[in-house]
Amino acid sequence: MTESRLVRQFAHALRHERERAGLTQQALAARAGLSQAAIARIERGDRLPSLTTAERLLTALDRQLRVEVEPLDSHLDAALDETAGVDLAERLDHLGLDRLLTALGDLPYVLTGSTAAVLQGAPIPVEAVEIAARWRDSPAFAAFLERTHAQRWNARWEEWGGVRHEPEEPGAHRWRTRHGELRARMVEELPAPIEVRLGGRTYPVEPLVQVEVTDRRAADLLRRHRQRLAADAAGGSAG
Repeated sequence: MTESRLVRQFAHALRHERERAGLTQQALAARAGLSQAAIARIERGDRLPSLTTAERLLTALDRQLRVEVEPLDSHLDAALDETAGVDLAERLDHLGLDRLLTALGDLPYVLTGSTAAVLQGAPIPVEAVEIAARWRDSPAFAAFLERTHAQRWNARWEEWGGVRHEPEEPGAHRWRTRHGELRARMVEELPAPIEVRLGGRTYPVEPLVQVEVTDRRAADLLRRHRQRLAADAAGGSAG
């Protein structure tokens, strides 16, 4: 799947409007003069249609395309503003961080992504507990998923369940457990962690400088956070 935000947004919008209209992909394809395979690729986010094709698809759904512009990084600003002023302990409890890590038991892991960034003081949003886990530990990982009645994210249908939850099976490494959502980056070897102590517990986390290399969304949020800090500082100096 492409990393383009516009591709993801159009994919979500098209599927939402198709399902609202009660149409299958095949039925929409017939109306728009496209193949079902083309519709499936667009809804998966594998491709962004041309404007002409996008208009044909939406017209077939009795909808029209509207193009708007917004200041650069507005979506990042909105995400950062959502977490402003929220206590860190409250955010981590909402994630189920300690509950999930306790449930992992002896499974080797390192916290990564936005989870690692937050534990190192970065005030950015985090949607799930994110870890790195080794491929060779997949059997133990699968046993944990079984114990916690996990459902795996089905990227094709954008819902939980309907796919095998074992890490070695193809699909997004993202699960909903009874303790909270867990996302994994499966690796041959765990990244070298640093230890962060918080609330009487020590967490193995991926260093922030490495997070910015391995996690694009976290890197974008950290970049925008620094830009806002710099802008605020410049404004204060000017005043």
